[in-house]
Amino acid sequence: MKKLILASSIALVLSNGLFAKQISEEEQQTRFESLSKLTKVIGTVEKYYVDDIKLQEIVDKALKGLMQELDAHSSFLDKKSSKEMSIQTKGEFGGLGITVGMRDGALTVISPIDDTPAYKAGIKSSDIILKIDDKATLNMTLDEAVSLMRGKPKTDITLTVVRKGENKPLKIKITRDIIKIQSVFSKKIENENILYLRVSSFDSSVTKKLQEAIAANKDSKGFILDLRNNPGGLLSQAIGVVDLFVDKGVIVSQKGKDKNSEESFEANAFNTVTKLPVVVLVNGGSASASEIVSGALQDYKRAIVVGEKTFGKGSVQAVLPITKDRTENIKLTIAKYYLPSGRTIQAKGVTPDVISFAGNVTEEKDSEFKIKEADLKKHLEGELEKVDGKKEEKENTDVKKVITKDEVNKDNQLNTAIGILKSLIIINK
Repeated sequence: MKKLILASSIALVLSNGLFAKQISEEEQQTRFESLSKLTKVIGTVEKYYVDDIKLQEIVDKALKGLMQELDAHSSFLDKKSSKEMSIQTKGEFGGLGITVGMRDGALTVISPIDDTPAYKAGIKSSDIILKIDDKATLNMTLDEAVSLMRGKPKTDITLTVVRKGENKPLKIKITRDIIKIQSVFSKKIENENILYLRVSSFDSSVTKKLQEAIAANKDSKGFILDLRNNPGGLLSQAIGVVDLFVDKGVIVSQKGKDKNSEESFEANAFNTVTKLPVVVLVNGGSASASEIVSGALQDYKRAIVVGEKTFGKGSVQAVLPITKDRTENIKLTIAKYYLPSGRTIQAKGVTPDVISFAGNVTEEKDSEFKIKEADLKKHLEGELEKVDGKKEEKENTDVKKVITKDEVNKDNQLNTAIGILKSLIIINK
C-alpha cells in the first residue's frame, strides 16, 4: 500500500504544474525511472534494514542526505529544526557569537563576533571545529552543528578546534550567553583627520549608523571601513553601505537557474554621502555581505582593499515549505551573487589590492623607544590628574573615541591601511 502511494506521488509530480517547461516523452520516462528507483530503495530499506525504522524516518534521512550532497548551505529542516530557526530569527537565544560554514567538508569558523563569548574565549577565524563537546563534527550538517552550539544562557560548551600553527587540537571552553552585537562604531585615528568605521555584522541599522557617523565627523579627510571578521548579514544593508560611497551603477546582482528570477541592485546618487577616499580592511573572516561591499567598492575603484583573502560565501538561500502547515521546510541555494564586474564571490572570495597580514608593526628600536616614551608620559599625566583630584571619567570617554598610535602599532593591517589612505588623501587634494 505504501509503495502504491509513493508510485502515485511520482505520477502526480510528473503530471502537475511543478515543471514549468514541456518535457519530451523520453525525458518523462527517465524521470519516472529515477523516481521509481528512489521508491524501490526506500521500500527495500524499510523491509530489510536490521533495525525497525519507520517510513517517515527513512524519508527524512533521505532528504537530509540529498540536501547535504547539494552544497554546504542547503539543508532539510524537520519540525524541530524549523522551530529552532524561527527562534533564531524572531527571538532571543543563548549562543556563542560565532559564525560557521563548511569549507572543503570541514566545519570552519568564519568569524567570532566582536565582544561575544566565542570572541572572549579566543576562537579565531579559520579554526576548524573537530568536536562539539563529545560529538565529532565529521559528516555533521551545518544546521546540526549550529543547533548543538545553541543553548540556554550561562551553560558551558567545549569546542575542540584545529588551528593553523598549533601542533595539536585545542580545547576551548565557552559559556553561552544572549548575543548582543554592537554592529557599528567609529573612532578617530590619533593625530590624523581619518575616521575609522568598524562594522561587525550587517544588521538592519548599519547603513543608518554609518551615515550618522560620517555626518558627525565632517572634518574627516578619508575613511577606513573595517570589515574584518564580519560574517555578513542583510543584503539590503550591504547594498545601502556601498550606496553611501558609489553614486551610480550596479552594486550586486543575483542569478539563479531561472533567468526570469535574475535581479540586480543599483546605486542611487541621492543616497551617496561622500566622495572622500576609502580603504577597506578584510580577512578570512569577512564573508557574504562583507564581500559584496568590499568587492563592489573594489570593482568601481572607489576603495583600496587591504588585508587577506575573504571567505568566499556568495550564494543565496531561500527557506521553502514542503508541508502545508509549514512545519517542515528546505533551505535551498537558489542563486549566486555577482559583483559589478561580473565575477562571483562563491568559493573564490575577494582578493585584496594590497595583501597585509595580521600582527604587530615592525619598527626600528629608536622609533620604538620614542613611542614608549610618549605613552609613558601620557600615563604619568593621567596619574597626576588622579592625585590632583581631577575626574578621570572624561579622560576615559575621550580614549574610547580615539585609536592611539600604540594601538595602531599592534595592528599591522590597520597601519598599512592608514599609510595608503594618507597617500590617497594627498592625491585627492
